[in-house]
Amino acid sequence: MVRLEHINLVVSDIEAMISFYKAAFPHWKIRDEDDAEWYGKPRHWLHFGDDFQYIALSDNGEGKNRQLEGHSVGLAHFAYVVDNLEEVISRLVNAGFEIAKDGAESSFRKNIYFVDPAGFEVEFVEYLSDVPAQRNSSI
Repeated sequence: MVRLEHINLVVSDIEAMISFYKAAFPHWKIRDEDDAEWYGKPRHWLHFGDDFQYIALSDNGEGKNRQLEGHSVGLAHFAYVVDNLEEVISRLVNAGFEIAKDGAESSFRKNIYFVDPAGFEVEFVEYLSDVPAQRNSSI
């Protein structure tokens, strides 16, 4: 089995990121954190998630994230599979985050996109079928 355990994001405001991901995943918590140095620059890092997956966040990020509408090389988005998309949307909207764009129409899944406080586009997906061919279909 292969699964993504974590992603590591450099951001300017860790607390804002935690507020976004805590709204999306209320069961997540800070698993570990510390202060360190990264190529001569101090930074605070933490792991925010559950026992199986997490986001590694480091502060002292400089500049802005890439333009999501542009064609620059870089991360386009990452996605989480959720059991109930409407609950995730409700929690994020109630926490003050806006939907960035609607997902594609499909008979076998629902999805939606938000942009987190660091400017990363995050997709949330709820599958409506357990059949892989249907889940992966563009219909």
